[in-house]
Amino acid sequence: MSGHYDEGHTVAGWTGFTVATTGTVMAGLGICGWRPGIWLGSALMAAALLVMWVLHLAGWGKPPGPRTVDQRSLRRRDLSARQGHAGCLGCRLAGRGGPWVRAGAAAAPASAAASETAGTSDTAGAAADVSS
Repeated sequence: MSGHYDEGHTVAGWTGFTVATTGTVMAGLGICGWRPGIWLGSALMAAALLVMWVLHLAGWGKPPGPRTVDQRSLRRRDLSARQGHAGCLGCRLAGRGGPWVRAGAAAAPASAAASETAGTSDTAGAAADVSS
């Protein structure tokens, strides 16, 4: 049944999960009495975020939303990672992806965009009145 759903199994996800789980175990050992475990575990949990982010930017993650069936293999790199993903915080923090757009957000109507580029919008007219 999992063949019908995109569960997000990626190299970035599994690597981050493994590093974070190891950090959680070490922090748990630190709570039980091994003092360095708290600090080492906390450092590993922070490192898990960085490792996942770097792997996502390298194309071993996935864009927000479901992928097509041919892109779901664990061995497939995400070829759109270099341009950045719309609505992806990780890509946005790396300076990729252009303007911030939520994934699945509707684009502005074409008539509104055309009137703004032609200079006939209300704000363009108000700016012209102020400058003259």
